[in-house]
Amino acid sequence: MAMTDMQKKLYDAACIVQKNAHAPYSGAFIGAAILMGDGQIFTGCNVENASYGGTVCAERVAVFKAVSEGAKKEIKEVMVVSDAEKPWPPCGFCRQVIAEFGSEDTVIYTANLQAKMKTFKFGDIFPEAFTPSHLD
Repeated sequence: MAMTDMQKKLYDAACIVQKNAHAPYSGAFIGAAILMGDGQIFTGCNVENASYGGTVCAERVAVFKAVSEGAKKEIKEVMVVSDAEKPWPPCGFCRQVIAEFGSEDTVIYTANLQAKMKTFKFGDIFPEAFTPSHLD
């Protein structure tokens, strides 16, 4: 199935930034692009650290950039591109951050460098997410 224009735009953006990943420990180069509700796109790549705990995944870098640059709308779509044969989904930390700024209807795409892609609804891959509404 061919990618839609928006999927291709997100895929291309994630592939570009994926090349900037700092991954000397895992060797896994990951890029992410997120589409906000107002149409803005933000990107990020994974940045590893010798302490491991200081490592930040591509998805979180993209979300943190969106927040730091003033994005106010919710995340509508997330594209994660890995250099692995089997596309990698967001990790648990990233899913929790997406839960903060997205919704169960946020669409998650995972793809590899050959454009093999899977599509998920966020609510399906992270059901019963802990969200800000739990703190009311």
